[in-house]
Amino acid sequence: MVSRQVLIALLLAVAAASSAATVLIVNYRNTGIPALTEEQRAVREKFFGSEKELPPITEGQEMRPRW
Repeated sequence: MVSRQVLIALLLAVAAASSAATVLIVNYRNTGIPALTEEQRAVREKFFGSEKELPPITEGQEMRPRW
């Protein structure tokens, strides 16, 4: 039977290899993705609204529950 130390070392090696493979795959996929083009950015701002800060709310419903 395999000793406990060999089994732990093997499990640690597998965990390290899988972690390294995951990091390499994620980094490889992100390098080919370009940032948003100006057209896509304009469409996003038109759909979701601009990134301007909203004015403060002066009168509105209070957020705390009334128990």
